[in-house]
Amino acid sequence: MGGCVGKVLLLFDQSRRDEEEKLDYKGGNVHIINSKEIWDQKIAEANRDGKTVVANFSASWCGPCRVIAPIYAEMSKTYPQLMFLTIDVDDLVDFSSSWDIRATPTFFFLKDGQQVDKLVGANKPELEKKVQAIANNS
Repeated sequence: MGGCVGKVLLLFDQSRRDEEEKLDYKGGNVHIINSKEIWDQKIAEANRDGKTVVANFSASWCGPCRVIAPIYAEMSKTYPQLMFLTIDVDDLVDFSSSWDIRATPTFFFLKDGQQVDKLVGANKPELEKKVQAIANNS
């Protein structure tokens, strides 16, 4: 009889930890992608509006992803001519695998649905440089 309370507390603690571990994109204009359908909608919207997409494949447990998340959110405000998306590789495992993600974060830059650039890692200066260059050419 003594096991249920402990299990419930463990589940509650895990649920609370899961919420705490979500990456923080508050204050930005980052679209959270949690299904292939939403991905397709956002890509179609970007193509229709002539926007380049910056897609961030990340994970809530990834330290570098946590560090770069607020910077990514700030960029989404600075460059409204771009569309910023984020995909949690653990939420969309098959989809992320189709992009051959080998490390997080991995950023893809897409124009008209086609990859034009890529950055692996939370390299802030390199990400800023690539985003600025893409924005200037948009």
